[in-house]
Amino acid sequence: MSTRKGKRQLDPVMWQPSIKRQENANITGFMARVRESYGVNVTGYENLYRWSIAEPAAFWDLMWRFAGIIASEKGRQIVANADKMPGARWFPEARLNYAENLLLKSHEDQCAIIFHGENGESQCLSYGELYRCVSQLAQALHHDGVKPGDRVAGILPNRPESIIAMLATTSLGAIWSSCSPDFGVAGIVDRFSQIGPKVLFIGDGYFFNGKTFDRSNQIAPLLQAMPSIERLVLTPVISSFDGANENQVTLWQDYLAGFPNDRPMVFAQLPFDAPLFILYSSGTTGPPKCIVHGIGGTLIQHLKEHRLHTDIHAGDRLFYYTTCGWMMWNWLVSGLASGATLVIYDGSPLYPKADFLFDLIDAYRINIFGISAKYIDALKKAAVAPRTTHNLASLRTILSTGSPLAPASFDFVYDSIKSDVCLSSISGGTDIISCFVLGCPILPVRRGEIQCRGLAMKVEVYDEKGQPLQGEKGELVCTAPFPSMPVGFWNDPEQRQYHAAYFEKFPGVWSHGDYVALTDQGGMIIYGRSDAVLNPGGVRIGTAEIYRQVEQIDEVLESLVVGQDYDGDCRLILFVVLRPGLQLNDQLIAAIKQHIRTNASPRHVPALILQVTDIPRTKNGKIVELAVRDIIHGRPIKNQQALANPEALEQFRRLVPLLQ
Repeated sequence: MSTRKGKRQLDPVMWQPSIKRQENANITGFMARVRESYGVNVTGYENLYRWSIAEPAAFWDLMWRFAGIIASEKGRQIVANADKMPGARWFPEARLNYAENLLLKSHEDQCAIIFHGENGESQCLSYGELYRCVSQLAQALHHDGVKPGDRVAGILPNRPESIIAMLATTSLGAIWSSCSPDFGVAGIVDRFSQIGPKVLFIGDGYFFNGKTFDRSNQIAPLLQAMPSIERLVLTPVISSFDGANENQVTLWQDYLAGFPNDRPMVFAQLPFDAPLFILYSSGTTGPPKCIVHGIGGTLIQHLKEHRLHTDIHAGDRLFYYTTCGWMMWNWLVSGLASGATLVIYDGSPLYPKADFLFDLIDAYRINIFGISAKYIDALKKAAVAPRTTHNLASLRTILSTGSPLAPASFDFVYDSIKSDVCLSSISGGTDIISCFVLGCPILPVRRGEIQCRGLAMKVEVYDEKGQPLQGEKGELVCTAPFPSMPVGFWNDPEQRQYHAAYFEKFPGVWSHGDYVALTDQGGMIIYGRSDAVLNPGGVRIGTAEIYRQVEQIDEVLESLVVGQDYDGDCRLILFVVLRPGLQLNDQLIAAIKQHIRTNASPRHVPALILQVTDIPRTKNGKIVELAVRDIIHGRPIKNQQALANPEALEQFRRLVPLLQ
């Protein structure tokens, strides 16, 4: 049995995998395959990691074979232009389909999806039933002319219909993009209008925290704002409908009517780097950038992270608390490719009680339980102790992401949830639809640390001059290509935005924008974002998304928003310049928050709103969020001479005591 190690004051090791667990781990079998295939005797994770970054082509070739990726053609070449970043092309001769790799015929009778809703609704679909549902919807989409390269979008709760719609879309070679139903119309249009979806799937509402939210009033404005939509498929979630009321609107069940559910699927075979998903950047300097991820890169990277780092075996039950607007939803759904049973939940994680998700662990025998660092902190503050109220016998791994997991949260997990569990803090992002650093089932868990860098991810830490660091804080960078790098940005044919986003700071090196340090044990500690991107609760939010809403408030002339590291998370602080003679009061604060909540999302709402008289700007007029963020965190201001009005910073210094 795996055991805790020593006392925390003396030993930072919180958990050590048992010998049996190490022997049975997928990664142990993978190391044996390395020895068989290449004659390289890799023992232990560090040796495997060093081999994987030294021989990336050999690693990814073996990963393809080890995972049993389904493809009509693999090709002989593993990587072309291997020395270019960006520019490397993985498996350039391959032809495959993402959905085909998830709809496993060999698991037909096994449960594929278990759904539980906050309102008590539950549902179970076997792999065979899922296949038949996807086949039926794919026929309907094909009948509507959906073909490779077309965009299909979803504004749906985390329900089986979301997964079915995505798999039907990608089975045809079309591109899927989704967002959470709590986004306002403006936030949705900011994203989807850029990609011109042909078909839009939308739920009529959702349940959250004991309340019902009707979203049917979004249909008309969305159709008006996005003329590319030829078909809107409405999924009843909170209501029952007898029929559609507009020419372009069709109910889910009516859309499927007339198409058989027993027809074998024909999966479009496309290049490895053909577009699969479009995800969205934070929108710091304008509308959110549309990040395009490829079929093969997404699939093989997720298989690596699921099989080797998370140790998912066929039949395991995988849960991650996420919405369809977060990349963790994409990551979760790929678990089908490993033969896992997905347990999906839609609703508040804290309703009707703080430890409700642990009821799901026991009810559905969840093995891998994924949540956010903010959720763990909320449990700690609620003083719950699931280890005393729940069985949790099935639980062997807890995953945490969204923000750095504080050392005290490690203590809470092992003291109050379960002592014999692999607690894997993971970090990556929308940009790579995967992780740079994550867990490992054969490594110890150390307090406050992420266990390791991802296999075949040449992750390093740079100082501001681009020099490598060890044990010191700096920029997280990746210095060699990897398959899940974006194909590019939508509407960026010369890749100028793509280069500017990741390669401008250190040419030829991916700069991720995290402030981190590598430990002597090969783990990593993340200290937060190093740029102006806001990250409350792990949801990336750009300042421009908030500015666009605040600017619509008549009383506000201009504003500045920053993220404050606070109580183990990031909270949003909004500073506003009001029209002459006006004073910020409770009524105006409430109005600003409500406007942001309605037109963006609840996650965009600032925790505090404060009044200032001036906003610091550069000499070319650009707002300087980072200078203000440094002030409220007690850090020195860099390049203050570049400001057109450095005197504006003084009032922010005076406000610091209000932010403690």
